[in-house]
Amino acid sequence: MTSTGPRVFFAVDPPEEARADLSRALEPLRGAAGEPRWIPPERWHLTLLFLGTVPADRLPLLVRAAAPAVTAAPPLTLRLAGGGRFGTSRRPQVLWAGLDGDVRALADVARRLAAAARALGLPVEDRPFRAHLTVGRWRPRQPADAGLAALLTDYRGPEWPVPEVRLLESHLGPRPSYEPFETWNVGSS
Repeated sequence: MTSTGPRVFFAVDPPEEARADLSRALEPLRGAAGEPRWIPPERWHLTLLFLGTVPADRLPLLVRAAAPAVTAAPPLTLRLAGGGRFGTSRRPQVLWAGLDGDVRALADVARRLAAAARALGLPVEDRPFRAHLTVGRWRPRQPADAGLAALLTDYRGPEWPVPEVRLLESHLGPRPSYEPFETWNVGSS
């Protein structure tokens, strides 16, 4: 088995309308004392399964195994709604927006993708899927206001259909980027 390969993850991208609406809702938080480092809206996505580095010889197998996990899903409708944080109130780590709508069916897709990856011998974190969209990260040893998460409690964005799930390659660095590797239409089986 080849040990080198790309860093990949499965994701759903909210449409521009949903991103713009959430960005407007976050505007009052920008510049607040203890704010997180904001992730630009063009990089927002809903991670279904992060795999990290996948050996290059396993990628074609992963692509084939993932197809039925996505295409078997029913049509999905989501909305960005609510919010919260990961980490403690003294040391928050991630500020996120939550989801409403067909979240259970989305979680089923995430579980099927994890099962497909495990069947190929790929390491998968053993924790339940928690649907969220990361909008900011607090830096260690910097002032952090965990209370900012409460300002998203009543947020409700527009509903949107989920047309596809993408396998993205993650490029790290000072300006991280994501490159599409493969795309499947939801519910196309």
